[in-house]
Amino acid sequence: MRGKTIVAIVLVAMLLTPVQAGDVSASQSEPEEDTRQPSKGNASLFVFHDGLNNEWSHFNSSDEGSAEENETREDKDNGVIDIKYRFMMKPTLEKRLNMTIGGEIRGNFNIYYEGDNENGGDGACNSDCDWLNITVFKGAAAIHQHTEQPWIAGNWKNIVFSYTVTEEEAVWDSTSDNPIVEVTMKVKGNRQNGFLPGTVTGEPAAFGMQLGANGQVEFPIDDSTWSEDFQAGIEEAPPEDTPGFTLVIASAAIAMAVFINTKKPEDDE
Repeated sequence: MRGKTIVAIVLVAMLLTPVQAGDVSASQSEPEEDTRQPSKGNASLFVFHDGLNNEWSHFNSSDEGSAEENETREDKDNGVIDIKYRFMMKPTLEKRLNMTIGGEIRGNFNIYYEGDNENGGDGACNSDCDWLNITVFKGAAAIHQHTEQPWIAGNWKNIVFSYTVTEEEAVWDSTSDNPIVEVTMKVKGNRQNGFLPGTVTGEPAAFGMQLGANGQVEFPIDDSTWSEDFQAGIEEAPPEDTPGFTLVIASAAIAMAVFINTKKPEDDE
């Protein structure tokens, strides 16, 4: 009789004791982290250009394929320089991102230009020029555009902007919401030969942009991004345990133990 009671008590103890998985990390080695992907503590997207016709971005502040001295430049003596850089993230996002609602997307860029950038007036533009525009895309959707009015030509300017994330813009899907930064601007030069041989008139046009650590957008990536539940598409994590079911089984086992302990076979009487 005592043996049956002990078995029942052991059963109860097993039901009430949480089962823990072994140390998976001891038997499996995790893959090496891609530093071009966002991670906890790494939320800045950096832009790159090869100095020719290719531009891209990712979450590492350096890239061997970027232009020398991390700067790209275009020059034109007479005519319009039409800048349209689309810094699409490459490689594309591997994980979903959850932005902090009310947090700020912050841009920081260094831009240079020469020539005329103001339509109308006595300059070279007429109606051929456009101010500097920096647009942040969530996949195909433009969520913010910053426009910078012309500054004194021939000077670098630090362009800073911010944008508050709304609830509708918080979740970024890894398959359709790849981040893109677009930079557009039109500047015009009117340098040409003068009437006298060896003389020139007007001003040339130029556009310059710093890359890597000097050209970035910081995202307010929430820490919940890195949870397994969020990556699995579970927006709200379920309770850690389901005590109702366990307690029902435990109660039944306890009742069984009491029943076995108190009930005596008739032949013992």
